[in-house]
Amino acid sequence: MNNTIERLRRTMMFVPGNNPAMVKDAGIYGADSIMFDLEDAVSMNEKDSARALVYQALQTVDYGDAELVVRINGLDTPYCDNDIKAMVKAQIDVIRLPKVESAEMMKNLEKKVIAAEKEFDVPVGSIHLMAAIESAKGVLNAPQIAAASERMIGLALSAEDYTTDMKTHRYPDGSELEFARNVVLHSARAAGIAAFDTVFTNMDDTEGFYRETRHIHQLGFDGKSLVNPRQIAMVNKVYEPTKAEVENALNVIDAIEEAKKKGSGVISMNGQMVDRPVVLRAQRIMMLAKAAHLVDEEGEYIEK
Repeated sequence: MNNTIERLRRTMMFVPGNNPAMVKDAGIYGADSIMFDLEDAVSMNEKDSARALVYQALQTVDYGDAELVVRINGLDTPYCDNDIKAMVKAQIDVIRLPKVESAEMMKNLEKKVIAAEKEFDVPVGSIHLMAAIESAKGVLNAPQIAAASERMIGLALSAEDYTTDMKTHRYPDGSELEFARNVVLHSARAAGIAAFDTVFTNMDDTEGFYRETRHIHQLGFDGKSLVNPRQIAMVNKVYEPTKAEVENALNVIDAIEEAKKKGSGVISMNGQMVDRPVVLRAQRIMMLAKAAHLVDEEGEYIEK
């Protein structure tokens, strides 16, 4: 199981790699992950300039604590190798490969990344990978894709290409994505990596966005890919734990500390043994609570 880089990934914001203003300002919106797009957002005649722009920004712009991701062009394009070399040289956190349909595609990407790490004297293994699942074949091979490399940090579902491949389109209730969402999510969880839901492009449909985000949160997705900074606060609101959840998590954390003081390997709370899933859930809730500023420095709940 891959437990690479445990962190919050509620929001992964797309940033067109050919837009200097958006590339420069991407860090001010508070996304957990920023994804510079060298693929679909960039026309053929701008591929080289977009790559250079993102490379330069990674050298000069402070993006704070955000995880930095790049969506490169596909392995079957003439731009892929140069994308990989530039992004490895810039020491991007994560390379996202589009249109992944097999574990072999991720293994091929990894070989290219290793070669670039060696070429540019970047520590081998430091660049992480994720796969975008965009077709029926990709969905059915998702378990193998998720486990293709120890560098994998996540799978992302891309609905537009997927629904086209399935000869359908997006519907308000999302039923056309239910199978794909569950397969991608279960594949990611089995491999110990993150799962990202697809973008919601209709910015005028706030109610629809909230409905979809609540649904994927209920399923268990780590977060959602976004196309607009306005969506960041909306996602964070859905992922914000309730007061009862925070207080219960605080009690679990207190029980853990009490067991440590006693030198006991058994954690108990209110006379009941606390097992590992409860501990893991409490730790994630505390991560979410701190990110949402629901607890103070001492870990106490802040009434709003």
